[in-house]
Amino acid sequence: RQSCHRPAGPQSGPEPGRGGLPEGVEYIPTRKKGKNPMKPVGVAWYSLYTRTRLGYLFYQRQVRKARERYPHGHSVSQPCCFPGVKILPIPVLSNNYSYLVIDTSSGCAAAIDPSDPLAVQAAIEKEGVMLEAIFCTHKHWDHSGGNAELCQQHISCKVYGSALDSIPYLTNSPLTDREKVSVGCLTFQALATPGHTVGHMVYVLDGEPFGGPPCLFSGDLLFLSGCGELFEGSAETMLASLDLAVGLGEDTLLWPGHEYALECLTFASLLELDNPALDQKWQWAMQQRQEKRITCPSTLGEEQTYNPFLRTHRPELHAALGLQQGVGEHLNAFRARVLKEVRRRKDLYKAP
Repeated sequence: RQSCHRPAGPQSGPEPGRGGLPEGVEYIPTRKKGKNPMKPVGVAWYSLYTRTRLGYLFYQRQVRKARERYPHGHSVSQPCCFPGVKILPIPVLSNNYSYLVIDTSSGCAAAIDPSDPLAVQAAIEKEGVMLEAIFCTHKHWDHSGGNAELCQQHISCKVYGSALDSIPYLTNSPLTDREKVSVGCLTFQALATPGHTVGHMVYVLDGEPFGGPPCLFSGDLLFLSGCGELFEGSAETMLASLDLAVGLGEDTLLWPGHEYALECLTFASLLELDNPALDQKWQWAMQQRQEKRITCPSTLGEEQTYNPFLRTHRPELHAALGLQQGVGEHLNAFRARVLKEVRRRKDLYKAP
């Protein structure tokens, strides 16, 4: 039996900011109502949700309601396999995804953002694997709520995450940016991607040893045709995190934390009225969702053809938004301004 381990080296992360949000971090509230538990949200509610027991009780209510409404999950899942690796999306809550990533040679597995421990445990038992690690992208309960219960059932399981987020039941030393962790024969790399929260991290599975592509488990950084809300970061911060993700390569598979595809694609189509790639993806996603099928994974190459948050450099998007680069304005400063405007419009958008 192989277990998870981290390469030797410094394990301590940067110290969390003091007195609320760290210096330079901007909080941007939204007024849009929706299924996302963070909407409607303001500074007071956000603080209660993330820092008090009220947030946990609200999460427990979410779990109960979702189990009643979707006893078999909100979507029909389809595993992704390549030699030695099996990735199983687990539909949880009303639109979240947890993931079980399995090293098929050793039977070791890692869970990504196990928000409903019963659903994740059912998948573990069905697959007959040993849970060795939990990788948590950020502190929000709809991504971290199952950590404690799963660790109680799996004594050797370790919970990994950032030092900058108060992740529940973090059993191991916090991960640092670009640190690697092995689970059986699988290697995951943690990347710091602040913006949605200060300590948000994504995890990249190295697929090369298995003849497969890299796999990005993006949490609430990046969705199919969307990105996370800027609860604890500025547009500049989010832009840098998105650019980091794009740098992983066009063949990288994107495994997001939520099923927002149809809503995000519909919003994107209001910005770019003449984008064949967007139209084609929207039609495909519509068919998938009518059949209650998952829409993940996409690829980062695909996303750059229709995701407005990854197209801040495109003149057609600038024209649609009525924005122009100012004289002497740095390109990345302009792109951040574009991203901020797209985010503002998305926050106000009401899906049909």
